[in-house]
Amino acid sequence: MSIGPVEYLIVAFPGNQFKGEIIPALADLVEAGTIRIIDLAFVMKDADGAVVTAELGDLDSEVFKAFDALSPETMGLLNEEDLAAAGEELDPNSSAALLVWEDTWATTLRDAILNAGGEVLDLERVPYQVVNAAIEFAESNN
Repeated sequence: MSIGPVEYLIVAFPGNQFKGEIIPALADLVEAGTIRIIDLAFVMKDADGAVVTAELGDLDSEVFKAFDALSPETMGLLNEEDLAAAGEELDPNSSAALLVWEDTWATTLRDAILNAGGEVLDLERVPYQVVNAAIEFAESNN
């Protein structure tokens, strides 16, 4: 099985204020074939600091249905160690979603590079804050 570049994201929700706007945005990316979700899990820390982890199938039916509609393949890339580490970073009374996805949009480019005998020497995501600061700087100098 050929798989494209894989990325992960941990999104924290202080005060457990998850409102659900993320699900439709992810659904749009999945439906467009831009990404394929390959793992999804959740971590919650209560007010006393106790951490609880949950895989997609462990969630109550309403939450499960919303996320299950994204068709995650749950390949098991996230393990208990990953979830525990994310839980340690959370503030009390907060939660986090851990998401692993394949950048299916990049598979054709990756294959073309490999077929041409090319080697990727470096690949890095530029942080949003750096891009935003550069744009603001460029705009202020025009």
